Amino acid sequence: MLPHGFPFDPAHGHTTADLATVVAPPPPAHFTEYWRARHERARATATTPVLGKLEEIRDGLRIHSVTYTSTDRTRLGGWLALPAEGPVEHGFVIAHGYGGRDAPGPDLPPPLPRSAVLLPCVRGMGTRSLRPDIPSLAAEHVLHGIESRDTYVIGDCVADLWCAASALLELVPSLTEARGRPRLGLLGESFGGGLGALALPWDDRFAAAQLTVPTFGNHPLRLTLPCTGSGEAVREYHRTHPHVTDVLAYFDAATAATLIRTPTMTAPAAFDPAVPPPGQYAVHNALQGVGELFPLRAGHFEHDGTEQELAALRRARTEFFARHLTRRSADAGSAQIP
Repeated sequence: MLPHGFPFDPAHGHTTADLATVVAPPPPAHFTEYWRARHERARATATTPVLGKLEEIRDGLRIHSVTYTSTDRTRLGGWLALPAEGPVEHGFVIAHGYGGRDAPGPDLPPPLPRSAVLLPCVRGMGTRSLRPDIPSLAAEHVLHGIESRDTYVIGDCVADLWCAASALLELVPSLTEARGRPRLGLLGESFGGGLGALALPWDDRFAAAQLTVPTFGNHPLRLTLPCTGSGEAVREYHRTHPHVTDVLAYFDAATAATLIRTPTMTAPAAFDPAVPPPGQYAVHNALQGVGELFPLRAGHFEHDGTEQELAALRRARTEFFARHLTRRSADAGSAQIP
């Protein structure tokens, strides 16, 4: 146990053996039909991406501002990073945590060289997709539209990732192989990890994914576990609105993970004050034969081994994507974006 000052146990009494046994809740009625319909709607959206000005050059990358359209004609912003020299051979969509992102920051450089990377801000989150009708604070954002599965903002944020993939492929058409199937990677941490798990089962454009300390796993269990993250706002809401469990069932990352067929590396933490570890492991445990585990000692918590642990994760992630995304040179496009 790591020393801490929280009024609860960030491991929630779970040992490594306990974590390996946490399962996903069963899907609610029409779970698959609901998500397929949302995905079809997103794929039919004309994303109309616009490459903006060059903002900086670093790590062998040219980083541009970018905008694109998601569902409900919602215009979003973010960054597109492109190799400063040479062809684009890989593509990544990287989902941010529940603080949003105000710069590309630690998301770059990408796991593989010669990669184009779209870094979207999902709707309502900073700094490039703020909206007056959606709160930007995590504790408020996570409750926006929660009264119904059709209005809950989390579903719209998943669609924002699908539309980000569409925008990336339109901006960098060389990422689509001759046989017509793209090979994209998806990365997400915390909030972005939960969104990633919800997005993956329905979109075969993603050939590999890596999810770090994913949230939204096993909502029935999460509602019983205190935390410092957005889950605590949902727990408070549930106390006076118990029927919300019917909505949350459609946005359970562990339930969705049972349907993922994409090779996926997860990095759940055994100690995490913000995202309860049992929920994180529920996501990993649900990956039936396609999951690779990189266990972390702690998430959302600095400790003596944090830097070494994250460096090891970055190395493992690079090796993972090299195995699942590397394309033969004959397949790699040579088109450049000015």
